[in-house]
Amino acid sequence: MRSSLLLLLILASSSLLQWPTAALPLSTNSRWIVDEGGRRVKLACVSWASHLEVMVAEGLSKQSLDNISKKIASMGFNCVRFTWPLFMFTNDSLASITVRQSFQSLGLVESIAGIQVNNPSILDLQVIEAFQVVVSKLAENNLMVILDNHISKPGWCCSNSDGNGFFGDKYLDPDLWIAGLTRVATMFNGSANVVGMSLRNEPRGPKQNISSWYKYMQKGAEAVHAANPNVLVILSGLNFDRDLTFLSRKQMTVTFTGKVVFEYHWYAFSDGQAWRDGNPNQVCGTLTKNMMRQGGFLLDQGWPLFLSEFGGDQRGINVNDNRFLSCFFGVAAELDLDWAFWALQGSYYLRQGVMGMDETYGALSWDWCQPRNPAFIHRLSALQSPFRGPPDTSDGREYQIIFHPSTGQCVLRSSVMMDPLKLGPCSQSERWSYTPQKTLTIKGTYFCLRAENPGAPAKLGIACTSPNSKWDLISDSKMHLSTKLSNGTSVCLEADPDGTIVTNPCKCLGTDPTCDPASQWFKLVNSNKKTAAGELPLRLPYPGGDEDQSKWSAS
Repeated sequence: MRSSLLLLLILASSSLLQWPTAALPLSTNSRWIVDEGGRRVKLACVSWASHLEVMVAEGLSKQSLDNISKKIASMGFNCVRFTWPLFMFTNDSLASITVRQSFQSLGLVESIAGIQVNNPSILDLQVIEAFQVVVSKLAENNLMVILDNHISKPGWCCSNSDGNGFFGDKYLDPDLWIAGLTRVATMFNGSANVVGMSLRNEPRGPKQNISSWYKYMQKGAEAVHAANPNVLVILSGLNFDRDLTFLSRKQMTVTFTGKVVFEYHWYAFSDGQAWRDGNPNQVCGTLTKNMMRQGGFLLDQGWPLFLSEFGGDQRGINVNDNRFLSCFFGVAAELDLDWAFWALQGSYYLRQGVMGMDETYGALSWDWCQPRNPAFIHRLSALQSPFRGPPDTSDGREYQIIFHPSTGQCVLRSSVMMDPLKLGPCSQSERWSYTPQKTLTIKGTYFCLRAENPGAPAKLGIACTSPNSKWDLISDSKMHLSTKLSNGTSVCLEADPDGTIVTNPCKCLGTDPTCDPASQWFKLVNSNKKTAAGELPLRLPYPGGDEDQSKWSAS
C-alpha cells in the first residue's frame, strides 16, 4: 500500500504534461518512421540500462532522475531505449521486491545511500513501479521511449552460452516471453511517450534458427500489437542482431500494417580487430557492403531499419573504435538511419560482479555529472536531425550536402566570396549538386568547387569545365573526393585541423594499415530537407500546444 501511494504521488506530479495526440502515435511510411501528420520523426536515441541484477535504471544513486532526464535532452537525444529483463515482469517474487530490498540483496549499501540522497521517493517502491516512474519522468522532459526486452534473467548481456539467447534456452521460454511482452505492452498502453517496443535484444546461440525466429517473432509481434496497437513493433535479427538476410527471401507476415520496424547492431568489435589491423578505406568499404547485405537492404525494400546499438570507447584511445566510428558516421548520414547510441550510463551499480564499474562507452561520466566526451556529443548532433523524409513532407528539391564524418560537420562557404571554404554546422550547409559532369555546384548559382594547388584552400569559381573542377569518389570507402590539377597531379579534398577545406595528395589509397584517412573522408549526403521556414521535425512538438511547436523543429 505504501509503495503504491508513493507511486501515485510521483506520477501525479507529471500528469499535467501530456504528449499531444495530434502527433502520436508513430507509424511507418515505407522506410520512414512518421507521426500522425505523416511527418518524419527521426529516432535519435540513447540506451539506458535497467536490465542488470538490480533491475533499477542505472545512475539513480549518482543524480536525480529529473537531472538525468534533462541531461539526455540537453545532449540532443529525443528518445531513450530503455532496457528491461523479462523476469521482472513474469516472476512474482522479483516483481514484488522494493528498490531498497533489491540493493540490499546484492550488498549495495553505498548505492542505497546515494538513492536516499538523490531519489528518495523511489527507494520503497517496487522495482516495477520505479521503472514506471522513470518512463513518466522521461515524458515530462519530452523524451520518447522504446522499451527493449534486453534479457530474461537480470544481468549483463550477452553471450552465446548465457541461457538467454534464443527460444528454448534455459531462460527463454516462448510462452513466458509472450506473457511478459503482453504485460508490458498493456501496462504502457496510454503512456503516449512509449512509442515502441523492441521484442528481444540480440537473438543468438546454438539453438537459433530461422524457422523458430519467424514462428515466435510473429507471435510476439501480434501479442504486443493486440495489447497496445499504438507502439511500433521492433524486431531483431539473428547472430547478435547482425543477420537479417533471411528477410530478403521471405518477409515476416503479420495481421497489422504500419507498425513493423527492424533493428540492427553494429560495433567495431563485431568484426574483431579488423579496423585496427587493416587499411581503413578497404575495411570501411568491405564492412559497409556487409552491413547492407545483412540488414541495410531492408531500406530499399521499404522497411524502416533502426540501428539500435552502436558506440565506441569515449576516451578516444581505441584505434579500432575510432576508425569504425568515422566510417559509421558516413554510412549513418548517407542512409539517414534512425539509431540508438550505446550507452547513456557512465557507470553501473553492479556489473559482472564489479561494484561501480566504469562504462567507457557511456555518454556520461562515471559520476553522471557531465558528458564523458563533449566533442563526441557535438559530433553526434549532426546525426540527430533528419536529412530526408517522405517526399510529401519536403519542398521536393533534392540536393546534396558535403558531410565530414570525423567531425560531424559540413562544407560551408563564407559570406565573402574569395574566402576559403570551412567546416561548419550541417544545418547551415549549402545546397550542393553533384552533376553528371562530376562537378560540385551550389544550386541556384554558377559557382562550382575547384582545386588550386596542393596544400592550398579549395575555392569556388565559375570556370567549371576544367579538370580541376571535376570530382570523383574514389577509394574502397567511396569517401575520397579527388580531382586533377592542370599538371595532371591528383589531389583530394581535406579538412585542415582548423576546419579549412584544402586539397592535398590523396592518402591511404594502398594497403597501409597504419594510415588514417579520416581528414580526407567526405560523404555526399542526399537531402530534401526544407530550409529555415519549414524544416522536417527533429523531435515531437512540446506538450505546450501548437503555439510551441516552432521551438522543437530541427535547426
